[in-house]
Amino acid sequence: MNGTAPRIEIIRPFQAALEWMKGMLFRPFDIAKCLTIAFAAFISGRWGGGGGGLRGIRRLGDGDWKYRVTRHGDLGLDWDFTPWIIALAAGVILIALVLGVVWLWVSSRGKFIFTDCVVKNRGAIGEPWREFRREGNSYFLFSLAIAAGMLVLMILTVIAIVLPLGSFSGERTLTAASSAALVVVLVVFGVVWLAIVLFWALISHFMVPVMYRRRCSAREAFVNVAKLIARNPGPFILFVLFMIALVLGVVIIGGMVACATCCIGALPYISTVLLLPAIVWLAAFRLLFLRQFGDAYDVWANVTGSTPSPLPPSSSAPA
Repeated sequence: MNGTAPRIEIIRPFQAALEWMKGMLFRPFDIAKCLTIAFAAFISGRWGGGGGGLRGIRRLGDGDWKYRVTRHGDLGLDWDFTPWIIALAAGVILIALVLGVVWLWVSSRGKFIFTDCVVKNRGAIGEPWREFRREGNSYFLFSLAIAAGMLVLMILTVIAIVLPLGSFSGERTLTAASSAALVVVLVVFGVVWLAIVLFWALISHFMVPVMYRRRCSAREAFVNVAKLIARNPGPFILFVLFMIALVLGVVIIGGMVACATCCIGALPYISTVLLLPAIVWLAAFRLLFLRQFGDAYDVWANVTGSTPSPLPPSSSAPA
């Protein structure tokens, strides 16, 4: 069997993850440990908040409270805002960006804390926060660079779509050819944007376990995971499809729990506590799936004590 490609499975890691979750949370049941693990999951960004969002403001009132939009053609491009509204909007955007960056930093550390809790079957915050400081900061800076790149790409996309439309601002309607061209451009940009987002989502999903195992930088983990996916596209496609089905199931369950608890179950952290078994189950499934690709991807390789056992030996796969 030496030199042969490993058999990558989906169901066996999923079943092993279920047993690992039961052992973590219910054998024996420790409320303090569960709440600590839930907090680690919360700060890692896993099911940490409810829907939220602004429903929209229909009117801003009259006199000094209103703003006027003067239309020219079909595009309302000549906007006359009250200056304080512009300043308020800029301030809100700036505060939101700062809070977003802070949360990205906290969640970057939190991903390693939660991974450590799942791997070592414990509820701990302070120790892994300090231990994985370098890896967490590296992941944060890398994610920040990716987010900035996506923001620039989005701005360029909007400009590329809006500028051609500006030439039609004096017309009442677009011609059939122009409308068809606009639809094609929107579809192409949408597909490209979706592909980029999905590509990053898949790679980032496995970067943290690789960094946890190898204690490497985010850039090294990104390159390593990208090469691993390129060499094994089939198993990762099956993993993505299976995870989509599982996540949809968890979303449905979360919605039912929120309705049954009068939306209390949708509140931040409370939702994480209520959905903790599913969150731990999916997290363990990801780690056990990755473990099949060899010792270099086995987060339990250097862990003393009990580890998940009902899986193909990791040594059967080339590193």
